[in-house]
Amino acid sequence: MGARDDILGRVRAALVGSGVTATEPVSRAYRVVPPPTDPVGRFVERVEDYQARVVRCSEADVAQAIATAVGGRRVLVPDGFSWPVADAVADTSLSHAELDAIDGVVTTATVGIAETGTIVLDHGPGQGRRALTLVPDLHVCVVRSSQVVAGVADAVAVLDAARPQTWISGPSATSDIELNRVEGVHGPRSLHVVVVDDL
Repeated sequence: MGARDDILGRVRAALVGSGVTATEPVSRAYRVVPPPTDPVGRFVERVEDYQARVVRCSEADVAQAIATAVGGRRVLVPDGFSWPVADAVADTSLSHAELDAIDGVVTTATVGIAETGTIVLDHGPGQGRRALTLVPDLHVCVVRSSQVVAGVADAVAVLDAARPQTWISGPSATSDIELNRVEGVHGPRSLHVVVVDDL
């Protein structure tokens, strides 16, 4: 008997007398987060808690908000990105070394999670391939307020499990042995989120 069979045997034994069978689906209702009264406000607050910069703006001001976040740096914009970005580099399957020479990337997102301040990319139009959001030092991400959901279960419900996903909660950071925060170790050192009020 292997480890897997041993673990499943223990689960089955624990379920005896509980009225639940091992093949019965488990209810996930307990994981649903009650929606906050202001989900976009909660999302902004949580993203800022991660030391990311957040700007809320109207559709008319998105290009200016992006320009301010970019600050004249050399950035890459993936195919399908909707707003103009001055002097942006198009993604032409740059190598990791070429991506490392780019200062940043500007993308959209698929969903934002209010409770956790997480943005999720499924790498569709305007989001590019995964390496674009992991190699450059700056990530500017545009999230529409209509894309913000209450909790993780709500996000999972709208995401396509067959697509690649990148879940981002703030800039890349870790702590060294003395608990000093170190940023940019395994992803962008700086995250700017532009929240477009479209509701």
